[in-house]
Amino acid sequence: MATLSPSVTIHDPLTGRGGRGGDPPTIHGGGNNNGGSGSPDFFRRLRRARVGFFILAVWVSMLFISFTSAYVVRKDLPSLNQITNQLGKDWIPVDLPVAMLLVNTALLLGSSVTMELARRKVAQQMALAPVGAIPGIAIGREKTNLWLGVTAALGAIFIVGQWLVWQELKNRGFYVASNPSSSFLYVLTATHAIHLMGGIVALIYAVSASLLRKSIESRRIVIEIASWYWHFMAALWIYVFALLAFVR
Repeated sequence: MATLSPSVTIHDPLTGRGGRGGDPPTIHGGGNNNGGSGSPDFFRRLRRARVGFFILAVWVSMLFISFTSAYVVRKDLPSLNQITNQLGKDWIPVDLPVAMLLVNTALLLGSSVTMELARRKVAQQMALAPVGAIPGIAIGREKTNLWLGVTAALGAIFIVGQWLVWQELKNRGFYVASNPSSSFLYVLTATHAIHLMGGIVALIYAVSASLLRKSIESRRIVIEIASWYWHFMAALWIYVFALLAFVR
């Protein structure tokens, strides 16, 4: 008489499943909000984004270095007076509204602080994402978008402040074509403001990515590069301000 023995399920340690040995192992992470912060794909994407930022930063730096060289050379370069037919200096130092420029500088430096807070918040959120996926565990309310919004608002106020500076310069009799020094001032400050607007666009995109529930990895990369660019713009403004204030 034959005896039937109960079936035994053998668990494959590689797959975590029993029975069919042909099932492939299950790999978690990478594409959702539940972790994957250490995935090779994330680090490759972050590295590519950083390389792109450095290329952009070098290009912008070369642009302002060329402006600086032209500024310094033109400052001491004599010009021909069409009336007297004699060489002379036509460089007239601009009467800068220093108080207004200092307020704008404080606004931009403050926005750099809030940008850094946003970067740290998203890094913390990404590190805690696997813990937040556990039922019954709350990791607190996300404040990344709040800091991004404050940064964008301060950046917009800075640009408005620059426009007020330009209006004050006009009230003092310094227009774009008044003399070479005023021309350089408008070119340098306007070029910086345009590049800062690009940073504001990046911040708006970062907030949109969060509202659209993009993966935490994608949001981390966007905010990381946006923060580097924003700090670069703040440092660049300090350089431009010092150039205009002390090399006159």
